[in-house]
Amino acid sequence: MSLYGAMNIGVAGLAANTAALSVTSSNIANVNTVGYKNSTAMFSTFLSAVEGGSGAAGVTMRVGQNVNMQGLPTNTGSPTDLSIAGNGFFVVASNPDATGSQMYTRAGNFIPDQSGNLVNAAGLYLLGYQLDSNGNVPSDTSDLSLVNISSLAGTAEGSTTLSLKANLQASSPVVAYTAGQMASGAVTPEFQRTVNVYDSQGGSQPVSLAFVKTAANTWAYEASYAGDMTKITGTNPMGTGTVTFNTDGTLANVNGAAPASANFTLNIPWSAASGLAAQSIDINLGSVNGAAGLTQYDTPSVLNGITTNGSAFGSVTGVDISEDGTLRAQFSNGLSWDVYKIPLATFSNPNGLGQVTGNAYYATKGSGSPSVNLASTGAAGKIQSATLEASTVDLANEFTNLITTQRAYSASARIITTADEMLQQLDVLGR
Repeated sequence: MSLYGAMNIGVAGLAANTAALSVTSSNIANVNTVGYKNSTAMFSTFLSAVEGGSGAAGVTMRVGQNVNMQGLPTNTGSPTDLSIAGNGFFVVASNPDATGSQMYTRAGNFIPDQSGNLVNAAGLYLLGYQLDSNGNVPSDTSDLSLVNISSLAGTAEGSTTLSLKANLQASSPVVAYTAGQMASGAVTPEFQRTVNVYDSQGGSQPVSLAFVKTAANTWAYEASYAGDMTKITGTNPMGTGTVTFNTDGTLANVNGAAPASANFTLNIPWSAASGLAAQSIDINLGSVNGAAGLTQYDTPSVLNGITTNGSAFGSVTGVDISEDGTLRAQFSNGLSWDVYKIPLATFSNPNGLGQVTGNAYYATKGSGSPSVNLASTGAAGKIQSATLEASTVDLANEFTNLITTQRAYSASARIITTADEMLQQLDVLGR
């Protein structure tokens, strides 16, 4: 090998260690970058063949990615800060139109922009599945859209169930009764209470439940609307029937159903002018042969409790995100609503991903195509809300790399100066 060859090896050493310094510098600069994966300077030799088959070993350097490494999760308290426990990447777009190629990142420091779209510190927009009214993802699983939390409207919920706990006095007199006479006023109920239920628009609507004894252990009931009669079609009562009791005062049957039942369904005939959706309410009077609901004991008739579901209109108060990526809106009326599912993309070789500005990646031939699945399914990990994944950079290790890289660079420079001195000596001898 000639002295010129030695100088070239020194130059190669300078170039390789300069590139290694860039890798270490990048790692140190990103020690606090959310979701950053440290890179590694990987040195290897190359031979310069000469006549006779011998050669001199030079050096080259390439950057090794450690994308499959996972940083420690750190708590933040913000529900839209997300980290991933296990495999996977958030699917993101570079613009609010969600056009162009999709990218992938583990930097989950998302906050809503002025339009309510979740975007991270690098300006990348989170993509997810918008759920239908039944909480289902789109049939086309490639149909990803921007996750927007400001477009969520308030909501109300109509009542569908009502549970009654009361006692009807066993010694009440038997009354001659024909269906509808309690609502018309021809017969005075032994027991009557008005309860409020919610309609489909969140309005409170009064419904009266009245009972009268018609035979031993047998009572008639009427369910009537106690509000503006123009809101319903037909006349009161809306529902009638009978309730029977066992000799021990427990509930035996409602409406003579076979097998015995403790429930009946009240259909409220809202008129077209009301603008309300048709509504059916399951009235639960307890359990057959039980004493937890409606009973007949020889004590004064009394209401022990009424429970109904449904809710008045409520506005959005916040969101939470579960481990399976479900983004749930919380409302001031206590309701919650599943709005989005945030999927995760996995790769057969994540270290083969291409890197782009913004601590994000794109699929390459080396990484394989992305497999987009719901979190906590298949190879995809779990989503952790209110946490961020810390950088995987070990600062102490990087400072050590700085020292060794500087030493190697100085040594390579020394090779060049030494070879230069030797060439100068040869030049003197050759004169």
